[in-house]
Formats: sequence, structure tokens, C-alpha cells
Amino acid sequence: MALLFALPPKASAGDDLARAVLTELNAARANPKAYAEHLRVYRSQFSGKYHIPPGTKIRYITKEGPKAVDEAVCFLERQRPLSTLGWAEGLAHVAAELVRDQAKTGAIGHGSGRMEMRARAERVGRWQSTIGENISYGPDDARRVAMQLIVDDGMPDRGHRKNIFTPDFRVAGIACGPHPVFETSCVIDFAGWFSER
Repeated sequence: MALLFALPPKASAGDDLARAVLTELNAARANPKAYAEHLRVYRSQFSGKYHIPPGTKIRYITKEGPKAVDEAVCFLERQRPLSTLGWAEGLAHVAAELVRDQAKTGAIGHGSGRMEMRARAERVGRWQSTIGENISYGPDDARRVAMQLIVDDGMPDRGHRKNIFTPDFRVAGIACGPHPVFETSCVIDFAGWFSER
């Protein structure tokens, strides 16, 4: 008699990155003062408005330069710790729909019509209390994704940072994948709670 075992599907690199991004966001929420140290290291890698990661010759241009990083560090120093975000598989499906669409089209942003965040979320399930979305383009490393959104360079309202540190957000779902212009995108959908249909 032969025994057959069904193995779960192997996680993709995008799935691994998505889970790692949640770990980084939760580290920042749980201990913002400690997380500020990562930003100080990042700040030390600037030359003018260019960020030059160690060991590379790549220069990433920023809009605000180190000033935005300094402001983010001050924010983290003052921010009180928050509860960590739980993983919401339904929200990960909502995020993945946008990642797949933009992988084909090369578009950026939160979508419109059927691809607008609330429309995507309401096709998959029901959200409670509040809902929001962050999108990172470019970084393929979880810490760099989190730092990009916390610094929020060039965004006067710092909306991405506000989403990360919104106490009413209790769960998140994340999807990451290829983007034809920026190589990698990570979509992070937050909610007070989410239940799939």
C-alpha cells in the first residue's frame, strides 16, 4: 500500500518578502525608538540628496535628501509603541490583485475603478473600522521597503508613515512582485479587521 502526502506549495520569493515586510513594520510599531537606529545607519549613507548603499556604486536620488530621514528619526523617537499587526490572508489577496495588474501594465498608484483599493477589498471580503494602503516601488529588501515608507520622501503629508503608525489598524495583508518599471513593488493593505467572503 502506497501512502501519498500532499506537500503545501512552495512559497514564492514575493511571499517571503511580503512576510518579511510585515516583520519589519511590526518591529517599527512595537519599538519605534529602537527602529530609529536603522534610519540613522541609512542616513549615514547619504551624499547630498543621493543615497549610496554600502558596497555598491548605485546612487539613488531622493527629493528631500537626509532632511526627510532626520525628520523620520525624530518622529520615531517620539512615537509611542503600538500593538503589532496580524496577518490577514484576505488582504494579501487584495494586495496581490494590484501587484499582478501593475506587473502587466507598469502602472503605479492605488488604482481606479475596479482596481481601486476599496473595490478590490470588497470583492474579497469585509473590512471593519478603517482601511488603508501603502505601496513601495523599487526596494526588494524588507527593511528598505519599511524605511522607504516610514521616511516617506517627497510626500508632504507623510501618509505612508501615518498608515504604518495608525493604532486603529490591527491587521495587514501584503503582496510583492515584479514591476516592469521599478523592478519590485510591495502593496500593503491595512484594516481594523478583515474577514473573507
